[in-house]
Formats: sequence, structure tokens, C-alpha cells
Amino acid sequence: MTQTVTVDADGHVLEPRDTWQKYMEPGLRDRAIRIENDAAGVEVLLVDDQPHAALRGRLGALGGIGMDSEDLMTVGQRSYEDGCPPGGYDPAARLSVMDDERIDVALLYPTIGIAWEGMVGDPELATAYSRAYNRWIVDFCSQDPRRLVPIAHICLKDPAGAVAEVKRARKDGCAGVYLSPDPPSRDGRQLDDPDLVPFWETVQDLDMPVAFHVVARSDGGLLGPWIGGRGADDPVGQTVFSFTFLALDVMAAFTSMMTRGMFEKYPRMRCAVLEAGSNWITAWLDRMDHKFEVMRAFSPMKLLPSEYFKRQCLISAEPDESITAQVVEHLGADYVIWASDYPHLDASFNVVGEIREKLAHLPLDAQNKVLGENALRFYGLSF
Repeated sequence: MTQTVTVDADGHVLEPRDTWQKYMEPGLRDRAIRIENDAAGVEVLLVDDQPHAALRGRLGALGGIGMDSEDLMTVGQRSYEDGCPPGGYDPAARLSVMDDERIDVALLYPTIGIAWEGMVGDPELATAYSRAYNRWIVDFCSQDPRRLVPIAHICLKDPAGAVAEVKRARKDGCAGVYLSPDPPSRDGRQLDDPDLVPFWETVQDLDMPVAFHVVARSDGGLLGPWIGGRGADDPVGQTVFSFTFLALDVMAAFTSMMTRGMFEKYPRMRCAVLEAGSNWITAWLDRMDHKFEVMRAFSPMKLLPSEYFKRQCLISAEPDESITAQVVEHLGADYVIWASDYPHLDASFNVVGEIREKLAHLPLDAQNKVLGENALRFYGLSF
């Protein structure tokens, strides 16, 4: 058996600063997400005319692959575009990067899109922001729909709007759904809130996997008590802390979905766990299985959490993780995918080489599943 297709299951785009001004309905463009300079001349991301505090003067760090983090994170030193390699915003350039990296297919997620949801109070505006991005990413991927796969951004602040938009995005060719794990992105609703039932039923019926991915909050968010709620003024040590702990949002959302019985209620719904690493998952499933056995009488689950996971979920490995092969062996080769995170600051080049090296001692059929076959199967793609 030879090596087969290689699929980047979580690559990113860097949306041009005028994306929402171009793609939103004319009546809402005065409230579009945009990048401008504030009164002090510092570049800011404006969401419904409010600045994103944590990104003030640091928008270049939203991209920044291969660049110096101190340079990009020094307030006011670099612009958004300074951190944007052409592969982030130009589809032809992205295909060239994929060729160099030996990536056949990339599933594409937003970057500015992971920063705004907690800042929007108007549910209909949130849906309009999502709709504008989804229109743009479909246009981006039209350069080569076989290799560039759009993932729709859906915001759950507006449950009815989310249903309408996911249907529209599916018709446009989006293969899956990105959901923020952050409770403020759904106005504090729990994932099993009755208002969200039509959305879960819709993604299940559309055979459209959902994925949780880390977000960039405008303030300390759930980590506020730990980082002092200082947002953009974090001392360096707390920046490392908060950057590391972004993964916990994803872990929490996945765990909530599991323990609230979502996989029992929606047995055909599929969920990918992204940018939280993968090397924790076997220990976490063991822990959930044990706690479920103890508290079975109080749970809506009927199967072990590990059984739901293997029936309906995947987890994404990152190239820098050290025991991915052992996780694959323990969990099973059918349940792991991988991601480049290109072109973000903490991404790197030669990621395919890194992940292949980490998997090298596994049987070739297991390597092929992780490198691409699992993602193709999960998202119903052909190549």
C-alpha cells in the first residue's frame, strides 16, 4: 500500500480587511467588521463599531507564520497585512503553499471570524456577519473546489438565523460548520437549550459535521480571574498562560456536548475537536467513562462516552505533539486527523513532514487514515 491523500483538517484564511464591507447586505455595511486606526493612530479591529481590546495594535499576530512574535505583539509596530502571507488571502498562492507542503486538500476556517462573536449583542447582525464570511470563503475556494474546502461559520446567537444560514451555506458547497466553544457566542445558552434543537436537527439532516475551535476573546473571558482581566495589557507570562489555555474552551464544549447527551439525542451528528491537541483525549475519555459509570443514574447518556466518541467524533493532532502515534494505537486509527493551523503565528512549515515522522512506526494503512482518509470520510469528500 502506498501513501494516499493528505488533508489539512484545520487550515485558516486571513480575511481581507474589507471582507464584511464587501459581502454584507448594503443596509448593514455601516456596521460591518472592519480594521481602522483609532484616535491614537493604533490599528484596531472594530466589531459593530466597538474595538477588540486584546487585538489593539497586534492584528499582525493573527497571521505571522514564520515571523517574530515579539515584533508582531508589540503594540502598534505591525499592521494586519504585515502578518498576512499571500497564502492566507489569495487562493492561487494558497494552492502553491499546499503544493510546497505536500498537502492535497485543505479544510479552511476563519481567522478574524474566531474573534468577534462575544462582542456582538444583536443576533441578526451576528448572522449577517456569518453570512458575509461564508459567501466570501465560498468564493475563495471556487479557485479549486476539489482542493480548497469551505467550512461555514455559524453563530448560535440567532438560532433561527443559524438554521437558515447553515442550509444556505450547504447549498453553496460548505462541507462542515465551525462553532465557537465560548458560551457568550450563543448568549450563554447551553448546547442542549431547546432554542437550539432545530439547529442540531438541521446539521444532522444535512450530514454536515460541526467542529469546535479555539477563539480570540476581546477580554479575559473565562480566564479573567487568572489573567486579571487585563486583556491587551497582559504581562508576557500571562500571555503564555492564556495562549496555552485556549484549548480548554474546546475541551469544555466537547465535554458538555457529550455529557448533556447530545450524541445520544442526535446519533447521526458528527463533531470534530480542533486546535486543542489530541494527546489528552484517551485519558479524558477514560475519565469520562469512569465518572459516567459512577453517575449513570443521573446521565442522559446510554453508552459510554468513549463509545459515542468512536461513533460520531474525530480529534485533530498537532504536529508538535510527542505521542500522537501512541494515541492512535490506543484510540484507533479511525478517529484522528491532523491540522497545519497555517498561517497563524504558532504554525510552522514542513508540518506534513513532522506529522509523518511522528506516525512513521505505525502501519501504512493507519498513517493513511490519519493523514487524509479519515477527514475525507468524515466530511464526505472525494479526491
